[in-house]
Amino acid sequence: MSTTTTAPAAPTDAAAPRLPAPIAGGRPTTGIPFTRLVAVELRKMLDTRAGRWLLIAIGVVIAGALTVLFVRGGGDHPFGDYLQATTMPMAILLPIVGILAVTAEWSQRTALVTFTLEARRARVTWAKVLASLVVGVVAVAFSFALGALAHAAAVGLRGATGDWDLAGTVWLGAAGYVLLGLLQGLGFAMLLRNTPAAVVAYFVLPTAWSILGSLVTQVETAARWLDLNRTMEPLFTGSLTGEQWAQLGTSVGVWVVLPLTAGMWWITRAEVK
Repeated sequence: MSTTTTAPAAPTDAAAPRLPAPIAGGRPTTGIPFTRLVAVELRKMLDTRAGRWLLIAIGVVIAGALTVLFVRGGGDHPFGDYLQATTMPMAILLPIVGILAVTAEWSQRTALVTFTLEARRARVTWAKVLASLVVGVVAVAFSFALGALAHAAAVGLRGATGDWDLAGTVWLGAAGYVLLGLLQGLGFAMLLRNTPAAVVAYFVLPTAWSILGSLVTQVETAARWLDLNRTMEPLFTGSLTGEQWAQLGTSVGVWVVLPLTAGMWWITRAEVK
């Protein structure tokens, strides 16, 4: 009795695996353009449900503040009051848009996709910063125009006295208040990468330091140099002395530049899960 083994038949051409046809066209030779990264970050900030509702909330608050000024006292208020009514809500709430632009990727676990498409995290981080500044500049220009329009309407419709006299430092202070707050929020967001923690840190830490500096005598001297709210006050009242400029620069360095620099450094080294 004998046994024989039969070799398996060779695969025919019909059963052989077929590779997909190559995609037509040239292959990319450069990375993602930085302008495209900025455009994507702008869309992340504005084209989301949270971002849209936050912008709507800012608009409602500004409209309410302007309505109160327009009705109270016959609308007879200087232009500076109308400008403050438009810039203050933006300065307080707009940084949350920047915080969400950073933390949403980490809380919703999309950072892995972002850094896979663009592995150079520093470019993505700078794109977030530039996109935030673009939103901030547009918001500042809009608030200036809206304040001027409301004051002109009070003069024309309610017979209020036109008072357009405003020092140049006031314009600088209003713009700086919005833009510096936006950058400060970005810094806390990059450091913590968690939305509730970043929002709490942005609101609580500077406020707690301001309260501490005003109540504790031993801290008052340091607060003159490290309290951003206090060092920005001269911008809204008139010209600054050399010492006041130095105090403003010191507080900006501690509350804006330091968190932003540390956050950018940390976000390029944090583990992406």
